[in-house]
Amino acid sequence: MASAEEVAKEAERRDIRDRWLLSAPALIIIFLAATGPLLIVVIYSFLTPGPYGGVVWKFSTDGWLSVLMQRDIFDDTLAFADAHLSIFWRSISLSFYTTVLTLFFGFPTAYFIATRPPKTREVWVFLVTIPFWTNLLIRTFAMQQVIRNEGLVNTALMALGIIKQPLQIMNTDAAILLGMIYIYLPLMVLPIYASMEKLDFRLVEAGYDLYAGRWQVLRRIIFPLIKPGVIAGSILVFIPSLGAYVIPRVLGGGKNMMLGNLIELQFGAGRNWPLGAAISITLMVLVMIALLFYVRNASGSEGAHG
Repeated sequence: MASAEEVAKEAERRDIRDRWLLSAPALIIIFLAATGPLLIVVIYSFLTPGPYGGVVWKFSTDGWLSVLMQRDIFDDTLAFADAHLSIFWRSISLSFYTTVLTLFFGFPTAYFIATRPPKTREVWVFLVTIPFWTNLLIRTFAMQQVIRNEGLVNTALMALGIIKQPLQIMNTDAAILLGMIYIYLPLMVLPIYASMEKLDFRLVEAGYDLYAGRWQVLRRIIFPLIKPGVIAGSILVFIPSLGAYVIPRVLGGGKNMMLGNLIELQFGAGRNWPLGAAISITLMVLVMIALLFYVRNASGSEGAHG
């Protein structure tokens, strides 16, 4: 006769098995929906581009080779694809600067909200989330109206007599950077606020009681405790910035392309689907590296602070 412990273990195993069986259809659909399109992109990256778009089912590694290299049309020699490298550099550098500047502006904003009375915090958080109510394209066009030659910035500077001619901000990397800071700033503020809201500010008061300066309190007390929120916000800003398409298209005028625009160009006017697929996978690898960096730092922060 089976003991009570064996019966309980058998019931637990049966319960786990039933849960897996019930969730199996949903898991299969999610797995196919997530991996199916990705598998198609991977396969396309190893095929030959068709003459009018699409692919020819002939194995080729030219798509991957063309990500960083290009062949000379006369002697078939290889050289670095300067245009692609410049787009890669622009995408990574602008994403990095966007992350740093949103942290610069988002940290004091989150600190201000976290130090308000509990009754008013929800109002401030509500105000931060208002931009999410509108479409990304509409917000990008709103920024365009601010920084264009006849926009708010140039009009105000000329009215004050600071400049005589409008500043050329549109169609530059600076315009893209301003647009991404404006669009992604809430994604930095909210995670930092979520971490800072849990902060015991008695620790800050204790730091001041021990004659620590404001910079020391910030560096040794506040920042280490909210580091997971800072890392989460940085990832939430860096990843969409890296693959941005609408903002460079509208504010960069199509001349200052980023990776998202380069991918669209290859699948569209470029008619080189294997190259577009290879760049897409490369972008995904960059995103995965950023996520692994986040997971590593987040787990380290949890281990250090219990």
